[in-house]
Amino acid sequence: MKLPFRGVKNFSTLIVLYTAFSFCANTVLSDDNKFSILEEFKVGEMKKLILHESPKAVSEEVFYNSNSDPIILKSFSGGLTLINFWATWCAPCLEEMPSLSNLQKIKGDNNFKVITIATMRNSSKSVDNFFKKMSIENLTRYQDPKGKLARSLKIAGLPLTILLNKDNEEVARFIGDADWSSPQALKLIEKAIEIDLKK
Repeated sequence: MKLPFRGVKNFSTLIVLYTAFSFCANTVLSDDNKFSILEEFKVGEMKKLILHESPKAVSEEVFYNSNSDPIILKSFSGGLTLINFWATWCAPCLEEMPSLSNLQKIKGDNNFKVITIATMRNSSKSVDNFFKKMSIENLTRYQDPKGKLARSLKIAGLPLTILLNKDNEEVARFIGDADWSSPQALKLIEKAIEIDLKK
């Protein structure tokens, strides 16, 4: 049986072209979430970071700022945002809060910010008292008093942290507490900011 091409040279050319096209196709398919490269940076406790196969739309459920003004997650567009859901009655939440403050201090700028959302039963006074006691002044405080936002995001336990890209899509989440100012976490966040800026 004769092959439908002339000579080994043409056959080799076809193989090279096929390989190139396959590579391009795979690049396009895997490019749905550029943050997948963060897998390489999941070291230590950052191994618990769950990277989504593709970015997820965020909830438009309302929550509130410190002045009780309604706000939605899409208000944070324009930069990478780390959102920590916590509660004053959650011991691991309280333990990790200083590291979130340190992360904001070290990496916070126009391209990255950390915000905290106290969900469920947390009075404004108890939230303020905790931040005052811990001398945390660089984290903006938000509240989800009835847990509607948390439920809409399928948050079953606290603390839980989600990572939003500059287009307000969820690209990853972390279940449980972490030291967000550890060298491993800082390196991962630094890479995430770099990826987000290139999007």
